[in-house]
Amino acid sequence: MAALSACSDNKTEQVAQKDVEPQQQKQQQKVMPEGLQTYSAEAFYETKSIFGSSINHDGTAVLVSNDESGVFNAYKYPLDGSAPTQLTASTDDAVWVTSWFPEDDRILYSSDQGGNELSHVYVRNLDGSITDLTPGDKHRAGFYGWHEDKKHFFVATNERDQKAMDLYQYSIEDFSREMVFENTDAMNLSTISDDGRWVVLQKVLSNRDNDIYLVDLNSDDNALIHVTPHEGYVSHSVYTFTPDNKKLIFGSNGEGEFQQAYSYELETGEVAPEYAADWDVSFFYYSENGKYRVAGINADSQTKLDIVNTETGAPLVLNGLPEGDLRGVSFSDDEERIVFYINSDVSPSNLYTYDIEAASAKRLSNSLNPEIQESHLVSSEVVRFESFDGVEIPNLLYKPHKASADNKVPGIIWIHGGPGGQTRKGYNAVIQHLVNHGYAVLGINNRGSSGYGKTFFHLDDKRHGEDDLQDVVYGKKYLQSLDWIDDEKIVVMGGSYGGYLTMAAMAFTDEFQLGINIFGVTNWVRTLESIPPWWESFRDALYDELGDPAVDKERLTRISPVFHGDKVQKPVLVVQGANDPRVLQVESDEMVAAIRANGVPVEYVLFDDEGHGFSKKANRITAQNAYLDFLKKHL
Repeated sequence: MAALSACSDNKTEQVAQKDVEPQQQKQQQKVMPEGLQTYSAEAFYETKSIFGSSINHDGTAVLVSNDESGVFNAYKYPLDGSAPTQLTASTDDAVWVTSWFPEDDRILYSSDQGGNELSHVYVRNLDGSITDLTPGDKHRAGFYGWHEDKKHFFVATNERDQKAMDLYQYSIEDFSREMVFENTDAMNLSTISDDGRWVVLQKVLSNRDNDIYLVDLNSDDNALIHVTPHEGYVSHSVYTFTPDNKKLIFGSNGEGEFQQAYSYELETGEVAPEYAADWDVSFFYYSENGKYRVAGINADSQTKLDIVNTETGAPLVLNGLPEGDLRGVSFSDDEERIVFYINSDVSPSNLYTYDIEAASAKRLSNSLNPEIQESHLVSSEVVRFESFDGVEIPNLLYKPHKASADNKVPGIIWIHGGPGGQTRKGYNAVIQHLVNHGYAVLGINNRGSSGYGKTFFHLDDKRHGEDDLQDVVYGKKYLQSLDWIDDEKIVVMGGSYGGYLTMAAMAFTDEFQLGINIFGVTNWVRTLESIPPWWESFRDALYDELGDPAVDKERLTRISPVFHGDKVQKPVLVVQGANDPRVLQVESDEMVAAIRANGVPVEYVLFDDEGHGFSKKANRITAQNAYLDFLKKHL
């Protein structure tokens, strides 16, 4: 599903409302950290955000994006642990790294303009100069992989037709290019095999049904080959090709609730099960020459990795690592070293390298501000409650260290984006800052969230602002059942689709003391009528889930808070990016005006250099201070 915003034996810890009392006892027994401190937003954002794990050709360094400068830029981190080197010096637009070149230290990265999502693909040359491979001001582009000959790479752009991404092959030497696939059907372009022969496309039939097609570029007519013929509603995803380019590995939920991995033999069309788990298989890929296979499982809001040696079948066990999720696992070309991140609720992603033969790890980054002690932060706990109709709703609960029956604290229901997102375990500076200042947070995975099976995922179809909103209300009831929550001080807060549900909660219920709407949809009619052209392949899925404004205008108007500003009775904070192509600024402008006309306090923070989210550290700090000041002022 297009977002308005990536085998485990672990059993789900199911905590319904009837289990609340033992849960409270368990949490109240924890040891209070000595000298517990509260930290400023500035302190939390002294923490570095870092991602990217491409290892260079000689296995000496990893390429990452890092926001240490205040804006994401490209950095080179040596694998020997020596100091990193900043490679780009953008002061305005975030640099999202992609890859080293296969035989030298040039790099590829992408960047848009002020958050407008019209990303271009750039090369940083060896002399430090920058080449825009996809110049122009009205299209977007993306990197689609390296050719196995190490002389070419693939980039897709929508410069011919804004609705369709066409595929080009570029020369490494002079960046000349030729179109290798014209996407005349405007399908979703997924990937291409690294021998340059097979293009993978996805055709969206509805928000619960899609198909995968192959095109053989060696054929004369580029005819579509249907990979996933099926009956009924089945959702498919694309993972990877096998290293020998003989099979496509794809996902399907046709045999159960969750996405499982299957292989499709390119020459014969034979389909066979490849990998199964008790949850969704989120990703599946191989190391450079196929010696290792990596599978990621979305196990109850936490990523579990399964890495095996394909030659022996033995699992790859990484010793001597701290607790946390492993993310962004990447192998060197010789398959002797790995780089990856370890992330937990109380520790942002830190970069590690691991020598497989020596079975030794080396930490390459220290992301958390050294002034902040991990013991002063809070780990979340998976909890569940029953909603209005008996459906069990999973959540992540953060309890402040000082909260107790004798020291009750306010509660915030944090709603993720989407539709179809998921609140997941892992470091979140927004949440940790609020919890550190004494606010409990319930990260709700209301119906319609991903990760809990296809039935749960589709429970909110054309019921947005209704059944999922009731889940949020019952989240409040759950918080009120905890003896350490001040049940008269419960706030709703979220971004993107979570911002929509926040405004819906403030307009259509009288349950919450305050609302914090972060670039949330408030006018579904306008939003669905102004879908960016590059979302064309997802238009039918969005209409199928949310409604077609040409057909369902009455319902979409009824659930759009902007038309019901007179019903908002309690204070609201609205945060918006002026360059947001998904939730247009006019929506927040009109929502704020409607609330003010009602005589209700409303605060508005508008960033003229952001889009759908925050790419600049200074803006994240400004927003974070606004959240806390608003809560203190009105709660």
